[in-house]
Amino acid sequence: MTLIKETDYGTPARTSQTTVTVEIDGKPVTVPEGTSVMHAAVRAGVNLPKLCATDSLEPFGSCRLCLVEIEGRRGTPASCMTPVEPGMKVRTQSPRLAKLRRGIMELYISDHPLDCLTCSANGDCELQDMAGVVGLRNVRYGYDGANHLDAQKDESNPYFTFDPAKCIVCSRCVRACEEVQGTFALTIDGRGFASKVSAGGESFIDSECVSCGACVQACPTATLMEKTVIQQGLPEHSVVTTCAYCGVGCSFKAEMQGNEVVRMVPYKDGKANHGHSCVKGRFAWGYATHKDRILKPMIRAKITDPWREVSWEEAIAYAASEFKRIQAKYGRDAIGGITSSRCTNEETFLVQKLVRAGFGNNNVDTCARVCHSPTGYGLKTTFGTSAGTQDFDSVRDADVIMVIGANPTDAHPVFASQMKRRLREGARLIVIDPRRIDLVKSPHIKADYHLALRPGTNVAIINAMAHVVVTEGLVDEAYVAERCEVEDFEIWRRFIAEPRNAPEAVEAITGVPAADIRAAARLYATGGNAAIYYGLGVTEHSQGSTMVMGMANLAMATGNIGRRGVGVNPLRGQNNVQGSCDMGSFPHEFSGYRHVSEDATRALFEEVWKTTLESEPGLRIPNMLDAAIEGSFKGLYIQGEDIVQSDPNTRHVTAGLEAMECVVIQDLFLNETANFAHVFLPGSSFLEKDGTFTNAERRISRVRKVMPPLAGLADWEITMALSNALGYPMHYNHPSEIMDEIARVTPTFAGVTYAKLDELGSVQWPCNETAPEGTPIMHVDRFVRGRGKFMITEFVPTEERTSSRFPLILTTGRILSQYNVGAQTRRTSNIVWHDEDVLEIHPFDAESRGIRDGDLVALTSRTGEISLRAQLSDRMQPGVVYTTFHHAETGANVVTTEFSDWATNCPEYKVTAVQVRRVNHLSEWQERYREKTRLSRRILSPVDAAE
Repeated sequence: MTLIKETDYGTPARTSQTTVTVEIDGKPVTVPEGTSVMHAAVRAGVNLPKLCATDSLEPFGSCRLCLVEIEGRRGTPASCMTPVEPGMKVRTQSPRLAKLRRGIMELYISDHPLDCLTCSANGDCELQDMAGVVGLRNVRYGYDGANHLDAQKDESNPYFTFDPAKCIVCSRCVRACEEVQGTFALTIDGRGFASKVSAGGESFIDSECVSCGACVQACPTATLMEKTVIQQGLPEHSVVTTCAYCGVGCSFKAEMQGNEVVRMVPYKDGKANHGHSCVKGRFAWGYATHKDRILKPMIRAKITDPWREVSWEEAIAYAASEFKRIQAKYGRDAIGGITSSRCTNEETFLVQKLVRAGFGNNNVDTCARVCHSPTGYGLKTTFGTSAGTQDFDSVRDADVIMVIGANPTDAHPVFASQMKRRLREGARLIVIDPRRIDLVKSPHIKADYHLALRPGTNVAIINAMAHVVVTEGLVDEAYVAERCEVEDFEIWRRFIAEPRNAPEAVEAITGVPAADIRAAARLYATGGNAAIYYGLGVTEHSQGSTMVMGMANLAMATGNIGRRGVGVNPLRGQNNVQGSCDMGSFPHEFSGYRHVSEDATRALFEEVWKTTLESEPGLRIPNMLDAAIEGSFKGLYIQGEDIVQSDPNTRHVTAGLEAMECVVIQDLFLNETANFAHVFLPGSSFLEKDGTFTNAERRISRVRKVMPPLAGLADWEITMALSNALGYPMHYNHPSEIMDEIARVTPTFAGVTYAKLDELGSVQWPCNETAPEGTPIMHVDRFVRGRGKFMITEFVPTEERTSSRFPLILTTGRILSQYNVGAQTRRTSNIVWHDEDVLEIHPFDAESRGIRDGDLVALTSRTGEISLRAQLSDRMQPGVVYTTFHHAETGANVVTTEFSDWATNCPEYKVTAVQVRRVNHLSEWQERYREKTRLSRRILSPVDAAE
């Protein structure tokens, strides 16, 4: 495939019911009213010269290269700034226009280095291209006067350089930072000849820049340039694929030289990102070729032994023989598997198939359960399907946006940029979060209400808001009567109207003033289209499922389900959390969320898989660990997950793993769980595999291989080989064949094929006979379950309580530059921005403990203690502390407890009672961790292994 070039229409497309027909260079073209002459010209096949214009930004009209002549008008207006009018006749070429354009280009070139042959943008420079288009052959002005050619280059950012000597001050980078990203980190300083692009008067690394790459993408010269292009040269071919970080699912062009990635460029036709990106997807892909990658299979008899490199055949045979031995000795249920939310749908599907058909049990689980399983339970119960209701673009039609327990600017930054754009246009904002996230107040955005509740009181807040809706006559009675179970609604109405659910009654529980709760509820109910977006701050609680149902109740009561601009929308954490759930990764469900006890469903899978399947649910991860400690569970196959770092109560996790006789890890790196493994099977990165990911909006997108697997096998091939060695045959020639099988057994995927994905770019499930091109908005005419079901959402305080010994509450979250457990991002230059986890603590709590900013502190709970540095911050409310979990050596989950959601076992990461004190040393756990990691990661050289 050659380098993919995307058409740039110069100005954004417009939508209108009214169309206008114009004539451009004698060619008629019909476009929506409001379209610019430049955009219409491109539609007619006429490309106008331009430098300041690009179709991702609103027209600016500064470069004047796009001048045209319009019959009946005087002058030469800029086509980018001129809207079409009926009957307009436009001429884009004439001697006068040619002379004007050459004169403009002369002025640009007179203050621009003429080092094209050695410039990193040579061959990919719009200024160079436009000089050729206008026929510039000489520059009359020379370099004798004042110029900017000696301006100092800024190389502070690890991923791109800023060379002001090559800047033409077109403002595209500034406008991209404002319009696309919404950070407003760049500006134009000075006026006239003194004008220059500035990152707020600081270097890029010290500025507010979030390194999303929008400015680099917009730059028409080599002013802003990726360091990889400077070092390696321009790419020669590109492949469209899907990012493997968060649940937004951005499309990228992997631009290549042979099998080597030169840069990742956001793809304009990506339906989830529309050509935008964040620092992780745009730049942090170097982990795929990091020196820490394990590229040879390894085995060892005991976890205290050093690793020994072996062939694929020996590793697979050893793992299979151990699993067979364990089942022969301890029984069929003594082993299980864990699927990955980082792997493709096809790879995940094969792992759960291996467990059910190859192991002969239902002992399969996934990390999706420890983050968003309450979403599945709560939304399936109320609406009938276990996923969000909208596509991301729906936010453009929202009038009120309520963000609950989510931090989109850090965890889902590309969607956050789209949300911020809608907020700048006038949408109202309610934030419900114990921490003051960036959305509460940032450039040109301010939340109407920030309900800074105490961690663990989500249900009390949502019930209080619903109480206001019910008691103040704000229910959409017609919607409820038409769309919902009326009898259930009346029961719920009586419950929610009880005085104990009133804002005044819950004020002491939540810490949120009753007046603020009432005002926020009124805004949500009466402000027009109201959309809820939520994250792990909702689900990772002992009442996570209750809270999801509470949000669904509120949305149904106000009629905010089933059209654009509304809905209940989970922001999924990892790239394929949604997909891993869809593929049947839970012990009680097959793909498509059908229970293993359903005879008809089980019969379908038995027919396709040619085996008998168990009807009883298997073990979840906590149950596997409990059984291991008790002695009845002895073997585990883990694909692409690090449960030692990611799951709660690390001591319990490690105790369970230590009790097992064969732990098989399939991953890129020797992660923390690998310290307890006996077999290591090297996995493949997203750049090395074919398949699909499903993002938070149910969008199924293609992942395309841009290089061969560095270890020789893709993840699906490894699982297939293990299954064959166990005696259950699997035979696939390509992941497309796995998707064909998924479609045969999963009703919501029945219409999904690789051919369709290649044709349409992506589809959102359900995709079947009734929706052959997918379903952007769910529950439009009726709920999937028929009628919406209101559920009683009694507030039950968590069992995790503060005390005199542990008076503070710890909550956890993520940061923009790092991702999940950090295995990928810590092996990139993103480490520049976040090289350690810190504890955010309010100055009041710090002062009472004698803690200063930067002090090493002990964070202690009833399950353990860790040490990390304190960061004083008024983002926190007194009594609440906060940390991230991106660095393994921190061990954040050493202190989190085993409390979990009542319905799904999703851990209660967001509420842990703790104490904080100053210390001058690492914790005992961290010291032991360092030594254990050093010992468990020894790899014998081939010579030593032979001896």
